[in-house]
Amino acid sequence: MNELTKAEAQLMHYIWELELSFLKDIVEAFPEPRPAYTTISTVIRVLVKKGYVAFNTYGKVHEYYPKVSRKAYFRKHVKSIINNHFDGSVVSFASSFTGDDAVDLGELEEIKMLIDQKIESLKGGNK
Repeated sequence: MNELTKAEAQLMHYIWELELSFLKDIVEAFPEPRPAYTTISTVIRVLVKKGYVAFNTYGKVHEYYPKVSRKAYFRKHVKSIINNHFDGSVVSFASSFTGDDAVDLGELEEIKMLIDQKIESLKGGNK
């Protein structure tokens, strides 16, 4: 799965939100000033080629839908970041949050709770 460009990621955001959409729906989802209809059409064609988007055809009109879920894309994207910037170490990635003042105590506690829940589920929920 190729990484998305900024324009492709922005377009995928709307396609994920809309789930099933015609080109006009996607264009209307953008805030003003909207990109040109032809620009969005071109980016959608690229996303179809990359395998992120598929479509149903009704005459000459295409109804687009995501082939890759938001969760699957971001999981792959985060894995790429970990491999490229943290030498593949999830521990190094996670520890980067502890030195970041932008992450407050509440967010760290929430991360800890999620990790604790995952540990329990992997242990089979037995205490």
